[in-house]
Amino acid sequence: MLVERIVEQRLGKQLTPFEFVLIFYLGGLTLTGMVGIEASMVNGVCQILTLALCHRTLSMLRFRSDRVMKVLDGVPLILMEARGWRTDTLRRMMVQDDDVMNVAREQGIRDLSGIRIAVLETFGQIAVIPKPQHPPRDA
Repeated sequence: MLVERIVEQRLGKQLTPFEFVLIFYLGGLTLTGMVGIEASMVNGVCQILTLALCHRTLSMLRFRSDRVMKVLDGVPLILMEARGWRTDTLRRMMVQDDDVMNVAREQGIRDLSGIRIAVLETFGQIAVIPKPQHPPRDA
């Protein structure tokens, strides 16, 4: 966690799933570097610093280039819009329409008519944007 904080300096809620995996991977590297055939603290520290440097380099490239960011992070995918479900996207991402409706119900949307758009974000969560509510007009 210390190396991750130094490398990224983000808040805990902002860590991506990849960064959580990286933290566990760093623990494994530490273990193999100190318990393996050539057990030494220097070996473990070198492995961790190499991985941290690679991660930092990729983060800097991602920040400076939109193309690299799209390759590393992906792009948000539209699951549902005004014309209806995008079934091929749902199937490819292995998302059920019930998953989208669960997120919608959590936001107080009862049926499809209340959804303007549903998006699978790059970090894996589904975002549902409701249709704007128009107040009834007085006649």
